[in-house]
Amino acid sequence: MSKLFERLFGNRVGSLERAVPSPDFVAIDVETASRNRGSICQIGIVGFRDGREVFAFDYLVKPRAAFDDRNVAIHGITAERVRAAPDFGRVHSDLALQLTGRVAVHHSPFDKQSVAAACVDHRRPEIAAKWLDSVQVARRAWPDLESHRLPVLAAHLGLELRHHDAVSDARTAGRIVLLAQAQLGLTLAELAQVRGPANPVRGPRVRRDPGGTGALSGQSIVMTGGFVMGKDALADAVAALGGQVRSTVSRKTTMLVLGVQDPATFAGKAKSSKHLEAEAMIAAGHRLEIISEAELIARLGLNG
Repeated sequence: MSKLFERLFGNRVGSLERAVPSPDFVAIDVETASRNRGSICQIGIVGFRDGREVFAFDYLVKPRAAFDDRNVAIHGITAERVRAAPDFGRVHSDLALQLTGRVAVHHSPFDKQSVAAACVDHRRPEIAAKWLDSVQVARRAWPDLESHRLPVLAAHLGLELRHHDAVSDARTAGRIVLLAQAQLGLTLAELAQVRGPANPVRGPRVRRDPGGTGALSGQSIVMTGGFVMGKDALADAVAALGGQVRSTVSRKTTMLVLGVQDPATFAGKAKSSKHLEAEAMIAAGHRLEIISEAELIARLGLNG
């Protein structure tokens, strides 16, 4: 173990190395200071063996790039917080020690691409991990989910998540792989061969006309975000009770339903465009209600 790694993690790392066998796989997540993929400012690594977590490392990195306010708003890490942290060039050897030759789980290509970009930026060799994208795995295990973003999967699978905290994100990605193994009945080696479409074709926007009468008669409903129940299934339930489902907010909209929201997709804004449009209409005097997926499910009587 290098002196830097020991300084970063203290005696707990040394004791872990002596007491814990080599992991079956590790999960990694990074946060970045800006849109520059190589501007890593936090790394989380979680090791798993025999279906359980055996170690978790969390450390800060001082990037070369300046911090972008939009990124800070997402993860809360500031330039001041990493002022005394090592740069990526100094942690590269220790990161390689944890990843080289191992299955490294990452959720979406972002983390793999960020590590590769940081290696180039700091003139360090590429890390030879066996990269496994848990998004691809999740698409195979739970194909009916409206979205396979990390917050949606965590909600669907009942996993605790502090999104955009590197260790929490890495831990959740690792647990998704474990649950997918159970769901698909595959070994880790077999799971590593699973490939979904790199860029899945999105289906048509969800629209429904009323298919009956009921508690939602007269309502025109728009949904935004990822839905644990699945947007199509929820739209069918709305239509069965007399509601209309549309894909865009308009003057006819009477209800906006919020699914799991991922601020990383808001293009630097605080909320989704549909959410902002709905709030603007309410401020202008339009009668429009904003509720959560759970609230709508309760109104539909679908929660038992």
